[in-house]
Amino acid sequence: MKKSLSLLAVILMLISTALAGCGGSGNETTSGGGDSGVTELTLWHMEEPPNRVKRFNEVIEAFNKANPDVQVKAQVQSWGDAYSKFPAAIKAGNGPDMLFTIPDYTTLLKSLNVVQPVDDMVEKLDEKHDFIDASLTPYQYEDHTWAVPVFGMVQALWYRKDKFDEANLEAPETWDDLENAAQALTNGDQYGIALPASKSMATDQVIYSFMVTAGAKDVIDADDKVTFDTPETVKAYDTYRQLLNYSPGDSNTYQWGEPQAQFNSGTAAMAIEKGQYLSAFESESGRPASDLGVVPMPVAEDGEEGSIYYSNGIMVLTDDQKKQEAITKFFDYLYEPANYAQFVNAEPGLFLPVTQTGYDSEEYWNDPVISQYKEQVEVLLDASEEGELFGFTDGVSPSIGKIAGPNYIAQTLEQITTNGMSPEEAVEWGQQQMESAIE
Repeated sequence: MKKSLSLLAVILMLISTALAGCGGSGNETTSGGGDSGVTELTLWHMEEPPNRVKRFNEVIEAFNKANPDVQVKAQVQSWGDAYSKFPAAIKAGNGPDMLFTIPDYTTLLKSLNVVQPVDDMVEKLDEKHDFIDASLTPYQYEDHTWAVPVFGMVQALWYRKDKFDEANLEAPETWDDLENAAQALTNGDQYGIALPASKSMATDQVIYSFMVTAGAKDVIDADDKVTFDTPETVKAYDTYRQLLNYSPGDSNTYQWGEPQAQFNSGTAAMAIEKGQYLSAFESESGRPASDLGVVPMPVAEDGEEGSIYYSNGIMVLTDDQKKQEAITKFFDYLYEPANYAQFVNAEPGLFLPVTQTGYDSEEYWNDPVISQYKEQVEVLLDASEEGELFGFTDGVSPSIGKIAGPNYIAQTLEQITTNGMSPEEAVEWGQQQMESAIE
């Protein structure tokens, strides 16, 4: 028995050695090397809702089927980890080949020297599909383009037409209109507006829309000079403070979902957010689509039109030539109008096209939700043209990620709502925090 086992061990060792010498077969999966292998690409995205995950996977699976020599694997991550855990993982070589991003996050990762320029990819796509300027500009600095824009998001004022009709009110156009409507619509168990007031990106975004319309869009410039402490910024925070009187008492816990839930339930008559309000309105409110109103952000006296606009993009982190060729093939597929319409309509109305061919495609407008809320979508698309983003209004601040990551805009509000500071004191505090963060 012992002799038989010894002989078997020798035979298995010989077979193992022979197999090891057969590497590089036509079925091998490669990371860039080898002409006959399949090139695998890993894509990280932070769009966690199941409907978005499902649609992204459908588009990616269709690409993989059409391109058997390239296989893209999507992995769902969390924005909660993006600023804290991703940088270390990427520096350790455990990051993806492609990573979803927003402009300020791109500046943060670029400082780690891991982001690859995508000039050629974008130039080719731009020639064919024509990127919207507002989507592309935040990723273009230091003589390169650092991400491929993939969809845009813009904020506007959502209002319940049924509530406004009952109160004989018109949709607000100015801050005075907004405050008057919020006051008039607050009675009993109903609030005029639902606003986020937590330490969160959601609060950052809504407050910044007020800053834009107050004339305070410039927070930090390309030389990292902070210009947060201005009378216009104080005016924005003071107005926000006043509006919180007409928002539910637990607004200090609100992020994105809570204002929408209050709005759809009829507890709040207004909210300021992006286009995710479309798809769930009828099912959650029990009201017809015609009761969902939307207008551009109301404007302060002596202010300017606009609101926050986020261009979401995809960064390329691999410098492997074969993988970059495969990524180019993936982008070529993704931006074809029929494929792109399916992709951006993973969340109809929230994800807005960033290419002219995407705007013009029948496939985009034929989506059941988009076609039902065509007028509302057109308001969002028009608002995109006036969109702004802090850190990208006066050149591109290399350090904006250090301000956006800790939510200093939201933290400034907390100094008012929690610590009892005046708007003037809080904005001065915010200026000091931002300056310290970028030293």
